[in-house]
Amino acid sequence: MSKILIVEDDSKIRSVLKEILEEKNHEVEEAGDGVEGLKKLEQGGFDLCLCDIKMPKMDGLEVLEKAKQEGIATNFIVISAHGTIDVAVEAVKKGAFDFLQKPFDLGRLEITLRNALDKSSLVKETKTLKKKISKKLEMIGESEPILQVKEMIEKVAATDARVLITGPNGSGKELVARWIHEKSKRSDGALIEVNCAAIPSELIESELFGHEKGSFTSAIKQRLGKFELAEGGTLFLDEIGDMSLSAQSKVLRALQENKITRVGGDKEISVHVRVIAATNKDLKKEIEENKFREDLYHRLSVIVIKVPALNERRNDIPLLVDKFLEDIADEYGARKKSIGVKAMEALKQHNWTGNIRELRNVIERLVIMGGDEITTKDVEKYL
Repeated sequence: MSKILIVEDDSKIRSVLKEILEEKNHEVEEAGDGVEGLKKLEQGGFDLCLCDIKMPKMDGLEVLEKAKQEGIATNFIVISAHGTIDVAVEAVKKGAFDFLQKPFDLGRLEITLRNALDKSSLVKETKTLKKKISKKLEMIGESEPILQVKEMIEKVAATDARVLITGPNGSGKELVARWIHEKSKRSDGALIEVNCAAIPSELIESELFGHEKGSFTSAIKQRLGKFELAEGGTLFLDEIGDMSLSAQSKVLRALQENKITRVGGDKEISVHVRVIAATNKDLKKEIEENKFREDLYHRLSVIVIKVPALNERRNDIPLLVDKFLEDIADEYGARKKSIGVKAMEALKQHNWTGNIRELRNVIERLVIMGGDEITTKDVEKYL
């Protein structure tokens, strides 16, 4: 059931619309003029507003404009008489979902309502999904090292500067990259990830730049590369220290010229992506050993964010453990387990060579194998 507001100065039209909508099991409220309608919209909770154009005190266009200015997310369907069609079209340009002409065609009314409510439902689902994603991607910790990382993310996200994220395996480099993307002006675009260590050296160029049909034996059709797929968004090159020197040179050219060429092709393709790279290797050492291009390093490392190892932020372990206990309980549809003080202290003293990834796995194991309250004995047995 949807909640719909009718803003219409003609009581007979309000009554007819209300009857039609309530027959469809919608909850309906009425307003006799634009001022009253805007007040009700400001109170929130409406999925749709049916708003007349010509009204005393405040016309429908004013109601629409003020609602949009105030960030009210309710979809509008404007109602117009024959003489105000041009105004109704103007209303659509200003953000109304659609318009209905008086007298109403019931078939048209039903279709327009359904489409508008479907859009409202989709917007709600998208917002809910974004909240879930944000919660999942939450960066847990209040220690000084992690606060520094958060501060750097806030400063760099709003720019298009390239970022190199360093840190040991399992420390959360991918999470940092995702937060930079989510907080950037490119957040509506795609975040395309390439794990350079997982792709064979002979295929990495095709993966990044795409290929033309027939460019090699298995190239049975044209394929877009990750640079093109990330157009307008962010390209995350994970484990870039494992990229071949040949691919490095082409990535360097792409960063210098904002152009790529597909494997087997000769056409230059303009690309506009933000590049974030990550590595667990010491790239300066790799440069000394001629395993990584120094010029590419300098292109990538406009901003360097070092993600601390878990052993460097042990005071965050209780917060992380609590988050993991909550997440795992949600995943299993079970009650959240508690953990004893001494058991928590044992976790804080452990040498976390696998970092946050290892801690998360250990907590899941303790939830599965331990009792209602996780004890020191459980930690000693299952760590």
